[in-house]
Amino acid sequence: MDLPYFDLTGKVAIVTGGATGIGRGIAEGLADAGADIVIAARRLEKCKAACEEISNRTGVKTLPCQCDITEKHDIHALVDGVLETFGHVDILANNSGSGGSERPILETDEEDWDNTVNTNLKAVFTLSKAVVGKMRDRGKGGKIINVASMGAIIAWPNMSAYSASKGGCVQLTKVMGLEWARYNIQANAILPGYFDTPMSKRLFSSDVGKKMIKERIPMRRLARIEEIKGLAILLASEASNFMTGSAIVIDGGYICL
Repeated sequence: MDLPYFDLTGKVAIVTGGATGIGRGIAEGLADAGADIVIAARRLEKCKAACEEISNRTGVKTLPCQCDITEKHDIHALVDGVLETFGHVDILANNSGSGGSERPILETDEEDWDNTVNTNLKAVFTLSKAVVGKMRDRGKGGKIINVASMGAIIAWPNMSAYSASKGGCVQLTKVMGLEWARYNIQANAILPGYFDTPMSKRLFSSDVGKKMIKERIPMRRLARIEEIKGLAILLASEASNFMTGSAIVIDGGYICL
């Protein structure tokens, strides 16, 4: 089936935290649609392994980059390295995130708050600013995909920094959409629920986790990583050219209860 509006051939996509979990699913989906992939994360070996697997399977070009997205120097080195290798950036998926410590507000120290907010919100601002400046100068538009969380809509106790940062990410996405429409750059957010990832396996293999799935997720299962691919392709492709500032929930119906 020929679906040119989903074709990403010739596009270059940066995916932060793209070596594992949801980020890996996003990177694979964009590669399946033809985009060349840059995977940026703190652990270079993980990035290299993911890039090799994606390249071998899809045939697209890949670039592994070690990057701490909370460090401005690393961000600029990442963008410079991508431009040197590929010449341009068309898609940025801000996926790296931190859950922070699960503590009541009165027991949350400033360092934990700052670490969580810097990773989940400030880094999205800083990296997007660096990338979009290059997109604007090139004059051919672009796509920003910010991975927030259903925690941007609902609140959990003991997760103040996480909830605040993810809610802020959604609002930041809306402002991006307003400001960058003039450059033909669309910015949208994905709000995932619970996915079957290495980080979630311990919780959801326990009796408490199994009960949570049964009672709180209408579909009564976790999302599979491959189920993020189609949404990522939509938001990275021409099919979403009239979408900007949107926040799309993918949670199996969790927030409907």
